[in-house]
Amino acid sequence: MAYTLEQLSADCRAAMDVDAGPAGREQVRDFVSKACKDDDFVATHLGPDNTTPRQVIYEDDKHGFCILAHVYEGAKGSNPHDHGTSWAIYAQADGVTTMTDWEKLEPPTAGEPGKVRKVKDYDMNRGDAYLYNEGDLHSPSRASTTRLIRVEGQNLTGVKRDTYTAVE
Repeated sequence: MAYTLEQLSADCRAAMDVDAGPAGREQVRDFVSKACKDDDFVATHLGPDNTTPRQVIYEDDKHGFCILAHVYEGAKGSNPHDHGTSWAIYAQADGVTTMTDWEKLEPPTAGEPGKVRKVKDYDMNRGDAYLYNEGDLHSPSRASTTRLIRVEGQNLTGVKRDTYTAVE
């Protein structure tokens, strides 16, 4: 039987009801991984007709978290970032995302970007899911089209986030 968005959102909400902190988020990570391994779920929300880079497919009215479907076409990378005062879970449904984790060396000041040092790179393949808690710095990149599900602790549209520059 297919894993549906209704089941995923109910499972995530139940996990957050028990623990809205890192332990509950780890359970949410497991549920999102399960969704990304489900062929029917992926076809429904990330199928070939979906070419939307950012689509909120569920927003929880109690806890405020959002489930998003992302389809990124072609090669691209992003700068090191965190999610402000929120957290995020990235889960790979198709393609490969190379994620880089960063260590903050200096915070941003007076409009200048902060400085970060690369800690490690790792590839995310189908079903892989990673939790980035508040302040965790990371940057995704891809060599070709990818499809993923991401959960944000709150809808990050319009949320100001700091910028960072990589240093050796």
